Amino acid sequence: MLIRSISGVRGLVKTDLLPETCAAYAAAAHTMFPDGVFMIGRDSRPSGENLLDIMVEILLNYGRNVILLGIVPTPTVQFMVERTDAVAGVVITASHNPIEWNGFKFIRGDGTFFRPDDCNSLFSIVDAGIEFPNHDIESGTTFMDVNAVQKHIIQVASLRSIDINKIRKKKFKVVIDAVNGAGYDALPRLLESFNCEVIRMNCEPNGEFTRGPEPLPENLETLSTAVVSNKADVGFAVDPDADRLAVVSEDGKPLGDEYTLAIAGDGYIRQKKTQETFVINLSTSMVLEKIAARYNCSVERTPVGEINVVQKMIDVGAKFGGEGNGGIILKEAHLGRDSLVGCAMVLNRMALTDERLSVIYAGLPQFVMVKDKLDIDGVDMDKLITAAIDKFEGAEINTEDGTKFTWDNQWIHLRKSNTEPIIRIYAEAENQDSAQKLIDRMKSLIEA
Repeated sequence: MLIRSISGVRGLVKTDLLPETCAAYAAAAHTMFPDGVFMIGRDSRPSGENLLDIMVEILLNYGRNVILLGIVPTPTVQFMVERTDAVAGVVITASHNPIEWNGFKFIRGDGTFFRPDDCNSLFSIVDAGIEFPNHDIESGTTFMDVNAVQKHIIQVASLRSIDINKIRKKKFKVVIDAVNGAGYDALPRLLESFNCEVIRMNCEPNGEFTRGPEPLPENLETLSTAVVSNKADVGFAVDPDADRLAVVSEDGKPLGDEYTLAIAGDGYIRQKKTQETFVINLSTSMVLEKIAARYNCSVERTPVGEINVVQKMIDVGAKFGGEGNGGIILKEAHLGRDSLVGCAMVLNRMALTDERLSVIYAGLPQFVMVKDKLDIDGVDMDKLITAAIDKFEGAEINTEDGTKFTWDNQWIHLRKSNTEPIIRIYAEAENQDSAQKLIDRMKSLIEA
């Protein structure tokens, strides 16, 4: 069964993402946009090549011209669509899912992902059935842009929000683990442009994910070892489509993807020294909120999902935001999660002072997050929420996306998954024991 959400479409290649399915989504996307060029990129999964061929063939049959970007990070496609006259873009990727999965992310002409209404329109067109064009239409043409990554690197290196001269003077030693995904070339080249000594790991675009594809601490043992053995200043890891970034400090400690946003944000605020509003989602750590408060800045929260953060950033005029899964969004670059921007902003923070990364991390507000999930079968969500409101006293309650209970230095968030038949339960507190107690209290309500 295909998983369809505001994150696009994904499914198992052998059973769900069949050629006719790919063709239907290509045709539906065509109908949603005026005349103009489509840009298409993909991650390194071998299945992506065939899906790309099918999608391009359909678009050409409709008379569309298509610019092919090759194996590139998802944010590179977003950047290219925004900065050109392309009317839309598609990324063939299943993000952090295992290799047997693939999917599509759809991009509007402004470089941002489809809004919920756009997704609903796309899905409705596919479900209604597609009448494919006859052969009277003059076929479109394909073009290859081999310089998309270089253009993206130049743009990141030119950002006013980073001090590239300070970074270059530091001559950082960096280990990069690209999980043999779409960031295999872009990230090392970016780091080299910053005068870093770069040690490459898993930088072959063969789609062989030699570790868990999601850059979680438990998947970064090899990177941590490499950082220590090479006496590197920092280690970076990304997911297969290179929109999310995880960081390892010089002592080999994975700092957790929640702290990618915090480190980048700390550097941004220190350098800007202006009062601003930042945007994060409801399940993101409160670390950025605490940092922002130090500088009289504020934080707005949104329902989970990158496009929800982006839309709120547009609404409130925010210049920086993101998600706690390692997704950095800097408006100056483009309105999307971008690991290249994330690397630049982390290095920028490191270059602002003479502190080692482990010291920078220790100086940030320290919180622990516990994530759990339960099968949704047999759970009456309305009754559960009512019971939880009675149980969790003195909390600020937010019901925008599930229900979140917030106190001064801890919170718990309960929500149905967008993609699985489960309830996600996230809690954060000043230590592991306190966060786990919040989870246990919520689970006891569910079991009751």
